[in-house]
Amino acid sequence: MSNQINPNLSPFEKQVLFDKATEAPFSGEYDKHFEDGIYTCKNCGNLLYYSRDKFNSGCGWPAFDDEAVDSVAKIADKDGRRIEIICNYCQSHLGHVFAGEKLTQKNIRHCVNSTSLDFIEAKKLETVIVGAGCFWGVEHWFKKLNGILSAVSGYSGGSLENPSYEQICTGKTGHLEVVEILFNKDKLDLEKVLKYFFEIHNFEQQNGQGPDLGEQYESVIFYQNEEQKQVAENLIQKLVKMNYQPATKILSAKSFYPAENYHQNYYQKTGKKPYCHSYKQIF
Repeated sequence: MSNQINPNLSPFEKQVLFDKATEAPFSGEYDKHFEDGIYTCKNCGNLLYYSRDKFNSGCGWPAFDDEAVDSVAKIADKDGRRIEIICNYCQSHLGHVFAGEKLTQKNIRHCVNSTSLDFIEAKKLETVIVGAGCFWGVEHWFKKLNGILSAVSGYSGGSLENPSYEQICTGKTGHLEVVEILFNKDKLDLEKVLKYFFEIHNFEQQNGQGPDLGEQYESVIFYQNEEQKQVAENLIQKLVKMNYQPATKILSAKSFYPAENYHQNYYQKTGKKPYCHSYKQIF
């Protein structure tokens, strides 16, 4: 976790994000904003909310009835009555969360200051799913790459819906440990993302990664469309020409299921270090 303050913030943005000030109702640019895309933290840039979860509550501030995986933390407010919501990465103030108002089926309202948010429209976003052994290390390294908006540990490739970690560990579900990568195409392209993927693990190892052996730890790229498939295959060909022997599988994407919350941001939460992932420049 980081509590560094973005030097590009205005004085008022700093007041809201770090002194817990509140913008006036109906004054924020995202109150009545319903374009397709995502909302990120104004301070650190991490993904916070999807536009699909935004609704018009009439309260005068942006309202969401769900948050992105492990993106928002909830703490008791100093007034002793409300629950404050903060960015789970940089601890900047977002607003408050309310339950029981029956405004949506989820019955939750994240009341967020527009000042705490940035918006990225959908056409600038791309998602790819990769596996390279234990998802803790893959997620950890991808979050270091500028332009990555979200890296979520999870499971994909099997037929069982909503599998648990315990079920995955049996090796009988067909799922692999993977990370869903969301990135800003204005800052990164898919080729750079996949080059980085190859540079943070041993893509020549078969049936696992490091000491973690089994199908669930294999190197894999799950492509979302033919363009992603072509980029992945071209990189494999480049690696072969460089005298590598890639074991990486290139497979059509299946359903992605986020892993349990304790797996998300594992190394940030525990202070431990990745045990089978490191960076080595190849390209």
